[in-house]
Amino acid sequence: MQERVQRLFKKLGALLAVMSVQVALAWLVFVACALLFFWMATVVFVEQEKELDQAAFAFAASVTTPENTAFMYFVTFFGSKDFLIYGSLGLAAVFLIFQRWRFYSLKIITISATTTLFNQTMKWIFDRPRPETAFLEQSGNSFPSGHAMIGGAFWGLIAYLIWTNVRQVWLRWILCILVGIWIFLIGFSRVYLNVHYASDVLAGWSAGILWLMVALYLLKKLQHRMGRKVESKIEN
Repeated sequence: MQERVQRLFKKLGALLAVMSVQVALAWLVFVACALLFFWMATVVFVEQEKELDQAAFAFAASVTTPENTAFMYFVTFFGSKDFLIYGSLGLAAVFLIFQRWRFYSLKIITISATTTLFNQTMKWIFDRPRPETAFLEQSGNSFPSGHAMIGGAFWGLIAYLIWTNVRQVWLRWILCILVGIWIFLIGFSRVYLNVHYASDVLAGWSAGILWLMVALYLLKKLQHRMGRKVESKIEN
């Protein structure tokens, strides 16, 4: 009996240790994203430094080839408004089929819609014109990048769903790393095509991940509250 109790306490201790590490990492990412966004805003609008943006454009020019350009046009589509609208609705419809995953539909639609709203609001507030050297015609302002922010939140949510649902640790890591590379490529495609500055993309990534974490936390609280209401109705 004593050995069983000791084993139980060891398991609880290990679980609490893992949870504390996850919470610490979550706070670290949250604070890092907040600091990165405010740093980019300060660099661009207060200090008005252009070294980072110029260096990024120079690097993009050094790797510009017809093949790379075609690939970047392909990549950038997966952060576009059209893809994110239909992609979000399609993924939400798929999750609606499975009862245990139906709440994910609400998460996908809510996060995609609110991230888009916040991005457009910030673009209006900061009012930064796009680069004049853009490869393709784009409407709207430049800071922060919508592809980086909205795409980062959407694909970041995909990574979160993979991390919380895939049981095999090795597969979970591989898939999340691949999604992370994909998010990077979408952001880099905007610099490569000269439709955004690097500072726009960095600010977009940080704002997208920041809001994704806040939205997931609030939706988790809502899910628990709705669950408790359902349980109380069943008991009554």
